[in-house]
Amino acid sequence: MNIIINTKKSPQPIGPYSQAIKFDNFLIVSGQIPINIKSEYIPKNIDEQTDIVLNNIKSILIESGYKINNIIKITIYTTNLKKIQIINEIYKNFFLKHKSTFPTRSCVEVKALPRNVQIEMDTIAYKKNNKTFS
Repeated sequence: MNIIINTKKSPQPIGPYSQAIKFDNFLIVSGQIPINIKSEYIPKNIDEQTDIVLNNIKSILIESGYKINNIIKITIYTTNLKKIQIINEIYKNFFLKHKSTFPTRSCVEVKALPRNVQIEMDTIAYKKNNKTFS
């Protein structure tokens, strides 16, 4: 059974999709962009944008009963691969801070992203013996 996840602790979808869907032991999180949930502000620089995206993903995971170390795959979409060192530094520190292993990852340069942001990430998490969350 699929369970739709929707938390007010992360930005609401800006299109016809769910923030995340829980399917068996998997949580599949839709692409998250760097919208600060409290102010709806989108910073200009890639380091702040990367941090906000990761924290928005974290909020969805927590709401769903998952943790950072349950992430098994992340796809990063960026409008400028030349900034990958900055992205990698924020990304690395995020996972180290949460005492998590690094998940598998893909990183793709794209021409444009919603609201002219520089980065978007989607995520797949897995948790053994996941109880249905309501």
